[in-house]
Amino acid sequence: MTEEDLTLPAGQPSRTGEELPEHEVRTALLALLADVGTVTATEAAARLGYSSGLCSFHLRQLARHGRIEEAPHHGGGRARPWRLRQSDPVAGPATEDFGDLARGLEDESWQRWLEQRGQAPAAWRRDEAFSAVAYLTPDEMSRVAAAIRKALAPYRDREQRPLARPDGARPVALISRLFPLLPHPQAPSHPHPPRDPDSEQGDGDGVR
Repeated sequence: MTEEDLTLPAGQPSRTGEELPEHEVRTALLALLADVGTVTATEAAARLGYSSGLCSFHLRQLARHGRIEEAPHHGGGRARPWRLRQSDPVAGPATEDFGDLARGLEDESWQRWLEQRGQAPAAWRRDEAFSAVAYLTPDEMSRVAAAIRKALAPYRDREQRPLARPDGARPVALISRLFPLLPHPQAPSHPHPPRDPDSEQGDGDGVR
């Protein structure tokens, strides 16, 4: 630990130019962030068994070296949530592959539910699956997606705060896919009917 480590404001990159050495607390924090998305120092301490001060220090170290960043949050509390550093939202092969993988896992989970729901407790033997088609502009589609995220926001912290879960709560898959329906490709048109080879041979006396 250096004097700069203690005094450099959070979020400001380190001026040493050195790589951040591996440390068991930082490794645990990165793994936790990859698992739960966002976490505060207090939440990390409760999950990992370290002190909140130690977790806060190493979270700041990770932020200074560009490994994590402060997550958007509302309210004036002192709790500061952190998340893994977000890359620029530029779609590429890796992003598309991850999206395909995520959708495949969602479909697999849905199929497993259909096959095994008879084994679930009686109160959980139903689902709320539905679908709809609406005519929207691109901006309206974005607003609908934002409204869905806003509706789910009060429940998202329960993944990170087990004590906030009411009795009987279980993990539920909440999957939403908004995408434009593209027209089906039209079959190529044939201006002339296909020729019948037998009809072209004639009876042997005609001229082709």
